[in-house]
Order: sequence, then structure tokens, then C-alpha cells
Amino acid sequence: MAFKNSLLAVRRFAAGIDLAQREVRLAVLSRRLCEGSPVRVECLAAAPLFPGAMAGAEIVNRSAVGAALRDVFAQLPGDCSAHVLRCAMAMPASATLATSVPLSRFASSGHVARESATGSHTLTALEPAVMAEAERAAGIERHALAVDWFIDESPHRAGCVTIAATARAHLEARVECAAAAGITLTAVDGEPHAALRAMRHTASLELEAHESYAAIWIGDDGVHGWRIVDESIASEMRYPAPEHADLVDALRELGEGGVSCAIVGGQTGLLDDVGFSAADIGDALGCTVLPFECALLDSGASALPVALLREPSLAVAFGLALRGLME
Repeated sequence: MAFKNSLLAVRRFAAGIDLAQREVRLAVLSRRLCEGSPVRVECLAAAPLFPGAMAGAEIVNRSAVGAALRDVFAQLPGDCSAHVLRCAMAMPASATLATSVPLSRFASSGHVARESATGSHTLTALEPAVMAEAERAAGIERHALAVDWFIDESPHRAGCVTIAATARAHLEARVECAAAAGITLTAVDGEPHAALRAMRHTASLELEAHESYAAIWIGDDGVHGWRIVDESIASEMRYPAPEHADLVDALRELGEGGVSCAIVGGQTGLLDDVGFSAADIGDALGCTVLPFECALLDSGASALPVALLREPSLAVAFGLALRGLME
């Protein structure tokens, strides 16, 4: 026990839980508590989900989801415990509204962001206007919404407020299912954002610094893509979408300006259903394709499942765990 406590004192552990339509996926990562230390994979696991337990973003059978969560956490190695892990779960993109609103719009409505003595925006001054915007965009009354937001300082969205909102019922259902399995969630994140975080980490290991690339994630509700230039998001796409005739058109528009590589994660097998492949993604973008996989990282376990180490669908779980290490 003293050894375990000593280990936990020098490493931070975090878990990411991806609640998909057919299975629950788990990734546990760790990193030493010193700046710049590498991320290590401690556990990768998956457990089948009872058919019909999920209907899109809705949890239909909470007991089945709770049982699958217990099954997947039972695969943790002996020196990991669900009670000491920072655990995050994903929310499907179809259940999440994400929007960016110029700060000037709030200023014109009378909610002007004031500057504090430290130069940061006074977020409380903006909160009523942000909640009103989330309510308007989602078409759901604010008491039934769970909202997260921040003032975006990224180059292509500077001066904007980024808002993410979902129905509170979806959030509460996930928290309750986790609690029934003895798991405490510390964060809930959107699937695309978690997957992007994972693929950007892969890029930091595999690509040259400041090399432009595309990150492509395939989920149950479609394909999401981002073009990364100088470590910032230069453009993004989603398919299906009214502005794109087909997936090739969406990818070609995303790749305008050029990319040297595409990192592809998610449920790549779904591409087969529409007669598409990872190679077709590379052809549309005019670049090579690199699959997301956890095999690129050091392992803290003696024998991680080889199939899961190379499984691109673990991008969401990995990105969620990575968030826990960064916070």
C-alpha cells in the first residue's frame, strides 16, 4: 500500500470513458508530475453494450449501461483504482450545440465585458447574455440546459465567446449511470473535441513542429475534420452538411491551403458503409494518411491488448483521459 501511495504521489492518472452505441471504451493514461513528461498508457479496455441500451444520445437502459461500465472498469490493472482516477465521459456531437458568438454582439445588447485589474474579462458580466444565447440557439429553456462557455483567444476566433450546450437530462443520465457503477465523473466533454485532442497529441509525436495537417474523426453521426496550421485550427468541417454535396467535396474544401498529412481516428469501419476508405480521405486531401493509435505511446502495463493499441475508435476515450492529465 505504501508503494502504491508513493506511485500516485509522483504520477497523475486519468480515465476517459467513451459510451458508444455498441460498446463502452476505456483509456487510462498517466504522466509524471513534472513539466514536459511523456504520457503513458496504463490501461485500454472495451466491454460490449446490451443491444438497444442506447438510442442516439439517449440512454434507454441505464442498468445495462451501468453493467457495461462495471465490466470495463473491472479490467483495470491492480495498481489503478476507479476511486483515485479523474474520470471523464463523452457526449455525442448530435446532442451538443457548439457555437461561437462575437463579443461585440453581447456588448451591443448591453452586456459589456469589463476588464479586471489583471486584464481578464469579467465573465460574470457576460453570463446572462451567454445563457440567453444558448437558450435561443438550442431551442431549449435554460433550466433544462447544461452550458459550458469561455472567451476564445485562438487566432481565428479571437474576440468570440465559444458556447457548448446540451440537454441537462443527457448529462444527468451519464452521471447517474457512472455513479451506479461506482464511478465519479469529474468532466463531460463533446466527442469531437475529445477526439481532436487525441489526434493533436499524435501529431505532436509524429509530425514536425508547425507542420500543417488535417485531423479527421468518424463518429456515429458523421465525419468531423479540422485543418491545423501552426498548431491552431485554421478551418473545420462536418459531414453530412447542407453545404457539401458529398464527403469528397467536404474534404477538398477542408484541405484548401494544403496539408502534409491527415490523422484519422474514430469508427473508420463506418466508411465502408458508404463505399469510402481511409485511402480515399488521403486522395481527397492530397496527402498521406496516418491512423490514430495508442501504440505510439509508452506503456505502463506489461501486456496491453494489441488490437486495442491499434484501434482508431479509442481516440475519444484517449482524448478524454488526456484532458484529465492536463487539468
